[in-house]
Amino acid sequence: MSVLKEVLDANLQYVSEFGDKAQLAMPPARRFAILTCMDARLDPAKYAGLSEGDAHVIRNAGGRASDDAIRSLVISYKLLGTQEWFVIHHSNCGMEFFNNELMGDLLESSLTTAALSDKGFVDVGEGSGSSEGKYINWLTIADQAASVIEDVTRIKAHTLVPSSIPVYGFIYDVATGALLEVTEATKIGVAS
Repeated sequence: MSVLKEVLDANLQYVSEFGDKAQLAMPPARRFAILTCMDARLDPAKYAGLSEGDAHVIRNAGGRASDDAIRSLVISYKLLGTQEWFVIHHSNCGMEFFNNELMGDLLESSLTTAALSDKGFVDVGEGSGSSEGKYINWLTIADQAASVIEDVTRIKAHTLVPSSIPVYGFIYDVATGALLEVTEATKIGVAS
């Protein structure tokens, strides 16, 4: 069953209450950006106290510093004036439950949605898949703190990222809602 009608109904309600939001400026008012995971349990507006127009929120699977995430961060700074960046991964992330080899194997087996069992993801689909998944780095996570450190390090080392931008590293705890600082990442991300 599609959620299309629910989304469109919710949009109608939103439009009816839109008010003066058309007056919000394009640059984020609080001048910062968050790179975080697409996990539906994370609501950056709530855990970071955001309102519309406050900050840029860049989301992908795992909240990883992929080429596209860095592209967005650079645009956020260069064209829209953000001055601080946060990398926020989270506990119990789905990116911890597989690796590149498994993802490639699952996609080669079928293109049907896999199931998560007590032994990890398993293919339950029928039909043909594709071997193309074996050529993608899925940026999986073996250790949350290490992945935050890796991403902050990659961002800070990028030639298009000015050294004056601090990059903070955190893990969002899905059990409590707390942002837990990854101190080593934040040290690496210090502005100079």
